[in-house]
Amino acid sequence: MATGDNSGRVPCLNFSGPGPLRNSQPSNSSYALAASHGGSVGGGGGSQGVTRRSNPQPGPVSLESPGVASGPPPNLVNSLPPAAAEVGPLPPTASNMTGNPSNNAAMHSSLSAAAVLVYREPVYNWQATKTTVKERFAFLFNNEVLSDVHFLVGKGIGVQRIPAHRFLYSDEVHIGPETVMTTLYTAKKYAVPALEAQCVEFLKKNLRADNAFMLLTQARLFDEPQLAALCLENIDKNTGDALAAEGFTDIDLDTLVAVLERDTLGVREVHLFGAAVRWAEAEAHRQQLQLTPENKRRVLGKALNLIRFPLMTIEEFAAGPAQSVILTDREVVSLFLHFTVNPKPRVEFIDRPRCCLRGKECSITRFGQVESRWGYSGTSDRIRISVSRRIFIVGFGLYGSIHGPTDYQVNIQIIHTDSNTVVGQNDTGFSCDGSASTFRVMFKEPVEVLPNVSYTACATLKGPDSHYGTKGMRKVTHESSGSGSKTSFTFCYAAGNNNGTSVEDGQIPEVIFYT
Repeated sequence: MATGDNSGRVPCLNFSGPGPLRNSQPSNSSYALAASHGGSVGGGGGSQGVTRRSNPQPGPVSLESPGVASGPPPNLVNSLPPAAAEVGPLPPTASNMTGNPSNNAAMHSSLSAAAVLVYREPVYNWQATKTTVKERFAFLFNNEVLSDVHFLVGKGIGVQRIPAHRFLYSDEVHIGPETVMTTLYTAKKYAVPALEAQCVEFLKKNLRADNAFMLLTQARLFDEPQLAALCLENIDKNTGDALAAEGFTDIDLDTLVAVLERDTLGVREVHLFGAAVRWAEAEAHRQQLQLTPENKRRVLGKALNLIRFPLMTIEEFAAGPAQSVILTDREVVSLFLHFTVNPKPRVEFIDRPRCCLRGKECSITRFGQVESRWGYSGTSDRIRISVSRRIFIVGFGLYGSIHGPTDYQVNIQIIHTDSNTVVGQNDTGFSCDGSASTFRVMFKEPVEVLPNVSYTACATLKGPDSHYGTKGMRKVTHESSGSGSKTSFTFCYAAGNNNGTSVEDGQIPEVIFYT
């Protein structure tokens, strides 16, 4: 055996550490071919020991444990020329040498010379192929070259050791639905605004009604006001779909309160109450509470007072909230009084209408002239309406008293003619000043009116004789001053008891709406 070889194996190639750029040393530097027990490799009857300077650069060494080398380390394979990189494991006979010692020594000499030749070839400079700093950084991704930190990912035999660096490789990032929130968290934690902006932009592009509440919660958590505003706007426009989404019941109480405070939600109040009850059941489960009415009220807290029960119809309230036992007996009685008596008693809940509509309020008048003395005996004034495009009716303009300032009680309704279904109504009152002007009477919520569908507008007034309109028009077209879009209203006689109102004359002179 060769001098210094105590193991009978091919000597191990021991690299003490990488160079500053993880390239091998220049061709005029020496590389140690140390035996497994530290001896020098001998050939041709002589011995020669060579050592490589230790690398002064701190950081992990790519080869952390001794062993028999089967080729150059991974970092050198990546940077060697093809001819050098193709050198594979040594022949199996090299590790189990028998026979003539001189032949073995010759084989050692040959193999050692080949190994030295491989590692003493000039290593190709990987940086020369990268024209920009960005490309060089991108090359380092998942690469041992210049790695100064490693991550152990997984458990047991499946653990992987991944090289990394304490800087970002490039401005390119691949974000997906599964990674965007963790990436945003990381960008926030390490103060990388460009990465944070890309995450927020991804969320904006993928914002939908079914994930609006989930993203709103995250936007509030990460203090992203712009994203939160977009989520709230989406919820305003698609309130029903957003409330029905699976993620709605996962939001926190503060987010629920922030939504219920809004005046711009596009849904009936009874649906908000139903959604709040679903959220309360989920929250009680999270808090490991029994699903009792008392616990539902407890977890809802201040959110319960943000539901505008006075905006419901008496039928909606009686069928839902009044029977839920979430409200106290006193609250139920006061709300029933609010629905049924005039003047209406004060209630503890907000009675201000929500309006989900944006843009400019519009109105049309169907009469060309105003006359005096129109009487009321408890019969509704009625007129049929159809429109050329989808609109939201928010109220009517009504004529007032001919006897000076007066207060009227009034019920207004919009009825789907074919099904005789009330789609909007309000029991309220208004004050007039004795002039021939119209006076606004508004619905609790905007009433959606679909194109080319017949609806019946109704107004039941209690009070003295009023003015009325004549020279009525069968068709009135409104043109928007901004967009130039047109909305055509067609009026038709409503058969039955209509208190005398028709296309030509009567009450309900004005329709107030949004497009």
